[in-house]
Amino acid sequence: MARSGTGGSKAATLNDVARMAGVSLATASKAINGRDQVAPATRQRVIEAAEQLSFTPNSLARSLIAGRTGTVGLLTSDLEGRFVIPILMGAEDAFGAGQINVFLCDARGDTIREQHHLKALLNRRVDGIIVVGRQTDPRPSLGQGLPVPVVYAYAPSDDPSDVSVTPDNVAGGRLAVEHLLSTGRRRIAHITGDPEYAAAQDRTIGVRAALAEAGLDLVGDVMMSSWSEHWGRAAAGMLLDQHPDVDGIVAGSDQIARGVIDTLRDLGKRVPEDVAVIGYDNWEVLALNSRPELTSIDANLQQLGRTAAMRIFDAIDDGEPDPGVHHLPVRLVIRGSTIERR
Repeated sequence: MARSGTGGSKAATLNDVARMAGVSLATASKAINGRDQVAPATRQRVIEAAEQLSFTPNSLARSLIAGRTGTVGLLTSDLEGRFVIPILMGAEDAFGAGQINVFLCDARGDTIREQHHLKALLNRRVDGIIVVGRQTDPRPSLGQGLPVPVVYAYAPSDDPSDVSVTPDNVAGGRLAVEHLLSTGRRRIAHITGDPEYAAAQDRTIGVRAALAEAGLDLVGDVMMSSWSEHWGRAAAGMLLDQHPDVDGIVAGSDQIARGVIDTLRDLGKRVPEDVAVIGYDNWEVLALNSRPELTSIDANLQQLGRTAAMRIFDAIDDGEPDPGVHHLPVRLVIRGSTIERR
C-alpha cells in the first residue's frame, strides 16, 4: 500500500508516485520536474498521484537525507574520464541538482588506491556508492559486507549477487549490421579492437549473429588489434587488398572507424557511396569531426548513470537490491558515413 506523508508514517517517495501512476521512476522524475519527453496525459497522471500521496519534489531528497548524509560516492578507474564523465552527468541528473552531493574518486586502476578511496567514502558516511569501470570486462566485487548499497556501472561486478548495469554490446553489434543491411550493403567486414576486451568479443558476437540471420557471411576474418586510428588505417588497407568488393565496414570503435575512412579515401573509395562505415561509442569529438560525419552506436552512458542512480534509490528506499548484470539498450546515431546526403 502507498505510504502517506502524514500521521507519523514514512513520507511518500518518488517510487510510490511512479507505482501509483503506473510509470517508471525516470518518467515520474521527468514529469515532477517539468522536463520534456513526457506526454501531457502521463504528466497529469503523475501530478495527480503526487498530490494524492502528499509528495513534493524535494521529498526524494528528504527521504534520502533523513538519518543520512545526502551524499553518494562515485568510485572510478576510468583514467581518461571518457566513460565516467557522461555516467556522472546522468547520475547527477537523476539525483537532482543541489539535492544529493556526489563525491568523485579516481582509483587510477590501482586496487590499493581503490581501497583507500572506499574507506574514505565510508568514513564520510555516504548513502551509496556507484563503481564505474573503464571497460566492460567484469571487475572484482568490493564485497558483500559494506554498510551501504553499491551499484556497478559499465564494468559489471564478477559477483552475481551484486547489482550491475552495463551497455548491451551484443545488441550493439547487431544494430550496426542491421543498419548497414538496411542501406543495401551485403559485403560487410568487421574491424575491431583488443581481443582481450569483452566489448570486442561481445560486439563481434552481435555482428556475426545479425549476418547469419540475414543469410550472409562476414567478409574475411574478424580483424582485431588495438583501439586506434592507426590500426583502423592499417586494417582497412589489408582488408581492401584481399576483398576489394567490400561495401560495408563495422568498426569496433570510433577511433578505428576514423582510421578506416582515411584509408578508404587514400584508395579512392567514396564513403558512403562505395563503402559505408559505422563506428561505436558515438564519441562526438571524433564522430562530428570525421569527413563525412560518422554514423555510430551510442552506449547511452548518461542513461546508464541515471539507471545506476535509480538502483541506488531503490536500494535505499526499499532495501531490496535487484542483483545480477542488467544489460541496457544502446542506440544508433545515423550520420553521413552510411547514408548519402541528397
